[in-house]
Amino acid sequence: MRLTPSRRLYGFGATLLIALTICSRKLSSVGEPSFIIPLAVAGIAYLLAIREFFSTPRFPRRVIVIGLVLAALWHLPFLLMPPGSDDDVHRYVWDGRVQRLGYNPYIVVPSDPALGGLHTPETRTLNNPDVPSPYPAGAQLFFRTVTAIHESIFALKVAFVVCDLAIVLVLLDILRCSGQGAHWVLAYAWNPLLATDVAGSGHIDIVGVLLLLVSLAALVRRWRAVAALAFGLAVSVKLLPIVLLPLYWRRVRIRDAALAAIVVGLLYVPFFNHGRIPIGSLGTYVQRFRFNDPVFATLERVAAPQLVAGLAVLVGFLTAIWMRSKAPAWSSDAFAWPMAASLLCAPVVYPWYLLWLLPFVRSAPTVPIIIWTVSIIPTYYVWHLRTLGRPWLVPGWIMLLEYGSVATAGAIIMFRRFTRPAVTRCSTD
Repeated sequence: MRLTPSRRLYGFGATLLIALTICSRKLSSVGEPSFIIPLAVAGIAYLLAIREFFSTPRFPRRVIVIGLVLAALWHLPFLLMPPGSDDDVHRYVWDGRVQRLGYNPYIVVPSDPALGGLHTPETRTLNNPDVPSPYPAGAQLFFRTVTAIHESIFALKVAFVVCDLAIVLVLLDILRCSGQGAHWVLAYAWNPLLATDVAGSGHIDIVGVLLLLVSLAALVRRWRAVAALAFGLAVSVKLLPIVLLPLYWRRVRIRDAALAAIVVGLLYVPFFNHGRIPIGSLGTYVQRFRFNDPVFATLERVAAPQLVAGLAVLVGFLTAIWMRSKAPAWSSDAFAWPMAASLLCAPVVYPWYLLWLLPFVRSAPTVPIIIWTVSIIPTYYVWHLRTLGRPWLVPGWIMLLEYGSVATAGAIIMFRRFTRPAVTRCSTD
């Protein structure tokens, strides 16, 4: 039997299904070897599938349909399992609940004894209860809306999975409009981080990713008002995409940008405190929170954390400006690299932060980012170390594996880029 690209892809999909199904059973034990090993196997199968996507220009439609069905199958067990020790979703329930009870999530502190009666069994275990919410107003609106329908972790996870499905649909439309192979939708849908951090743990980032992708789709169709509004709403969910502002310069009209700014401003009105724009614990986040941050930790030795955080934003801006001048119009690379560069310099780099990059990586220059979404998997080991009483630090060998893999991939790409023209000239002569 001839092993065609389609059959190889089926094999990788089956491997992902088996490995992630096993991994889902250990969701309550995030970071233990029984969780990380099958997740790493899934990551390797994913990278091998990416290799097939690059080597095969087109796949039959049935392959894509079956691939999406497989992705839905391995999402389901994660969705049905309660989240593990990665428990941001408990904070989401709390934020939505206190809003509906008339409190400001940017002011109230969950550990305040006076607020003990507001807690439910799902909110009593939220993380960092000594600080108010750090999430922007768009995220707060999402929390309130979902918890108004049904106040539970499961309801939020279902809403996140619906956003994940919507991303698949929007991405298929972008691929069709740009003439790229529809199989690249599987480069998004098959990434293991979607199963663990959207269907499993449930993270608000996926809502912002959807809005940002809608913005790109609107730019492709020259729906400039929609593009500006969707971008503004994406920033109101998480601040990371703010570094993409240079990509919108002169591609949206001033009135479109003004409309987006007004809408985002109106989202904050219910949270104003004595006329001041609320930021909750965002300052505390920059000052105190650290995870998987080799670049930030190095720079923090010589500069204040606020200055280094500002530098991370500046790096993203400068990358966006450079990509604007070098990349073709509406290039997905131009959306991926500025956010990746900013994250590389950030004080906190959790695995689910890379969700922002997934819909935009489908070209050879973005291979290092694709590898990063897999090489970051070992950082989950820190959750296991925490249960053993160890410090909340990523071991050096894990950082070396994570960022060393990315650097190696980047070096290989640069080497091939510089040597290929010389080889071509020699063969021509």
